[in-house]
Amino acid sequence: MLTRRDVLIGAIAAGATMHLRTGFAKASQPATPVNFDVPAGACDCHTHIHGDPEKFPFFSGRVYTPETAVPEEMAALHRALRLQRVVIVTPSVYGTDNSATLWGMAARGADARGVAVIDDKTRESELDAMGREGVCGIRLNLSTGGTNDPALGRQRLQRAIERVKSRNWHVQMNTNLAMVAAIRDLVAASPVPVVFDHFANAREELGVQQPGFADLVDLVRSGKAYVKISVTAGPRADYAPFAPLARMLIAANPERI
Repeated sequence: MLTRRDVLIGAIAAGATMHLRTGFAKASQPATPVNFDVPAGACDCHTHIHGDPEKFPFFSGRVYTPETAVPEEMAALHRALRLQRVVIVTPSVYGTDNSATLWGMAARGADARGVAVIDDKTRESELDAMGREGVCGIRLNLSTGGTNDPALGRQRLQRAIERVKSRNWHVQMNTNLAMVAAIRDLVAASPVPVVFDHFANAREELGVQQPGFADLVDLVRSGKAYVKISVTAGPRADYAPFAPLARMLIAANPERI
């Protein structure tokens, strides 16, 4: 019987050889068939919806402008990858506007959950409404927001925990390994799950010995943190350099991947 560890390792191997079409206006779709057994109910734990900018305008302070990625394309991708469920995450390009995420969740139905971006102006009633639609976490976009000050990062994490601890939600962080090391004690003591995006932005060329990666591995091993072994910045020509990072995290605790 396949274990979670087996499936994760198989996914890494497939990812290292999969080639994606690029250069098109539409969101990328896989060009290589899945060559391993995908468990029933498998979940894409991190994807974004980018709607028509006329209907879903981008945040003026964004640091990149993505191509569109609409619910129909997401559904086609998931059919090809044999994924049933999905977690749609509000990307930094929308600031605290979660409309596109909610649109994508509604299109997918009961198999979708969402992670929203909020700020201090977001009312509790808005969180209540998003919770009813399937949102179950909030995201701190520290990296794309230019937040590298550990003191500020600690403050933002503490505020986020306070906002969600009564809701059975989690806090997701897009940050770097230096910040992981700086907030390690807060994560270990958090009453809610903490999830790190994109390998906590570990640099694949620096390998498993890079500063801060051991802190991430220790938090995962302890069960106090989850990490998404998804790569940021769009399709890559070669995913193999990420494999050592992924294998170490999976070995630490496959139930937190």
